[in-house]
Amino acid sequence: MLQPLGTPPPYAIVVPTLGRPSLRPCLDAIAAATASGHGPVRIVLVHDRPGPDGTPPALDVPSALRPITTVVAGRARGPAAARNTGVRAVGPVPWIVFLDDDVVPEQGWAEDLARDLVSASRDTAAVTARIDVPLPSGRRPTDWERNTGGLATARWITADMAFRQEALDAAGGFDERFRRAFREDAELALRLIEGGWILSPGSRRTTHPVRPADRWISIRLQAGNADDVLMGRLHGHDWWHRAGAPRGRLPGHIAVTTAAAAAVGCALTGRKRAAAWCAAGWVAGTAEFAAARIAPGPRTRSEIATMALTSAVIPAVAVWHWLRGTVVHRRVRRADPAAPPGGRSAVPAAAPREQVAS
Repeated sequence: MLQPLGTPPPYAIVVPTLGRPSLRPCLDAIAAATASGHGPVRIVLVHDRPGPDGTPPALDVPSALRPITTVVAGRARGPAAARNTGVRAVGPVPWIVFLDDDVVPEQGWAEDLARDLVSASRDTAAVTARIDVPLPSGRRPTDWERNTGGLATARWITADMAFRQEALDAAGGFDERFRRAFREDAELALRLIEGGWILSPGSRRTTHPVRPADRWISIRLQAGNADDVLMGRLHGHDWWHRAGAPRGRLPGHIAVTTAAAAAVGCALTGRKRAAAWCAAGWVAGTAEFAAARIAPGPRTRSEIATMALTSAVIPAVAVWHWLRGTVVHRRVRRADPAAPPGGRSAVPAAAPREQVAS
C-alpha cells in the first residue's frame, strides 16, 4: 500500500528534440499525467535543429501545456549539449526531469514522480524511471528491436531521469564531447558517484517505443566505439563494470578485421597459402557473428539478409571508429569529479534564442 504523499519539490521538464512526430504523443502523455496535479513548473523544449536565422521552429504543443512551455534553440551538438542548454533556460528549480522526445510517460507518472522526489535523500543526485519497451508479441524481435529493448535494463538512462539541479551544477552538467545519445548518461552518472552523490531507482514508469529504422542502423551505431574510448580515458579501463554496461564485441571485431587485412596483404605479396588461411579466419568470424545475431531473431528472409550483410561490414566499421576515437581523445585525462567536463563550463555563456510555445 502506498504511503501518503508529502509536499513534493517543484520540478521542470527538459526535452531535447529534433522536431520528430513522436514529440506530440510525448507531450500529450505529460499533459494527461499531470492533469490531476503534481505537474511541472516549466517545460523547456530544446529544438536541436534551429532555423536558418538561429530561432527554433514552431512545435506542436498541447494547449494545456502552452502556458508553461518554452522552446529554445539548441546548438546542433547532440543531446548532451541540448540538455545543458535546457538546464540554463529552466533557471533555478530544485529538480529537472529529462525526457527523450520519443517516450510516453504512463498514467499516474506525475504522482509517482512526486513520490520519487519526496523520498529522495539529501545526497541523492538523480532518480531513475522504469523504462518499458514494447516488443512484438507474435514473433521474435529483430536485431534493432532487441537493441532498443536493452533500454529497459539500462542502469542509468536519461530517457526519463530526474536530476537534482544542485548535483548537476556541481558536476558541470553533461559532457558535450559525447555528441550522440550514447554513454553521455553513464558518464555523468559515474562522475556524480565519484563526487559522493548517489543515484536511486524510482517507481514511475515510462514507455519507450521502438522507432522505425532502416536495415543499416546497426552499422551507424558503431560510431559509439569512439565514445567508449572517451569513457575509458575519463573513467579508467574498468568503467564497463562500474557503469553496468555490456562489454560488446570489439575484441572479436579487431580479430576479424585483422584477418581480413592480413588476407589482402598476403595476397598482394604473393603468399597465397597464408592469404587463404587469413581469409578463412575472416569468413569464420563473420559467419559466427551473423549466426549469433540471426539466432534470437525472427529469421525472416529480410532479417537474415540484413544480418548477413551488416555482419560483414560491422567489424571493420567498429574498428575504424575505435581507432578514430583513440586518435581524437588521445590527450584526454582521467575525469576530476570536482571539475567541469572538458575543463570548461558545460552550459553556454550566451543565452539561446527562445520563444513561448503557441
